[in-house]
Amino acid sequence: MQILVTAGPTWEAIDPVRYLGNRSSGKMGYAIAAGAAARGHGVLLVSGPVALPAPDGAEVVRVEGAAEMFDAVAERIGGCDAAVMAAAVADFTPARPAGQKIKKGTGGLTLELVPTRDILASAREIFGFKGLLVGFAAETENLRENALGKMARKGCDLVVGNDVSRADIGFGSDDNEVSIFAADGSERAVGRRPKAEVAAAILDEVEARVPAAI
Repeated sequence: MQILVTAGPTWEAIDPVRYLGNRSSGKMGYAIAAGAAARGHGVLLVSGPVALPAPDGAEVVRVEGAAEMFDAVAERIGGCDAAVMAAAVADFTPARPAGQKIKKGTGGLTLELVPTRDILASAREIFGFKGLLVGFAAETENLRENALGKMARKGCDLVVGNDVSRADIGFGSDDNEVSIFAADGSERAVGRRPKAEVAAAILDEVEARVPAAI
């Protein structure tokens, strides 16, 4: 099986030295990529900026902003049997990044933000992806409702929901606790454990469904 995985945050430039970002460490996506490669799958990892070594056996494409990640996925997803979109892609980006460092003045600074292109929603609608599509729902409330809504809106076969408001399993933690929701109506709870073990549970669900999805 050929699997595309996205991981990490995106950094949206304000000026040459500042950016808008989020707290994603990339550990969950990297664990999925490493686990898939260890199982003998072909792995293409599209990674935002992280402080993690490349997983053994994975081809890594490094990007910085949401637009770069969109283009990298658009170019490569067509040859994959499954896509696991674990990256925490920015929803908004500065409308007009400054070409030079913005100097501190005596007043405030107002940024105009515009929406980024939705990579997960584009998989079906724009990229024409026919394989198994896995999304992530990093939520602070109403986990099940928000995860199921994302699955319906974006054409996912699976959505992995996790509560990022918890310090013990949120962004940057070595552990995670998730619920895996499927379009067939099934739901699998994966209790708190190391992210490598959570990745194994996600990959089990992917492998069980790929023959029916391609």
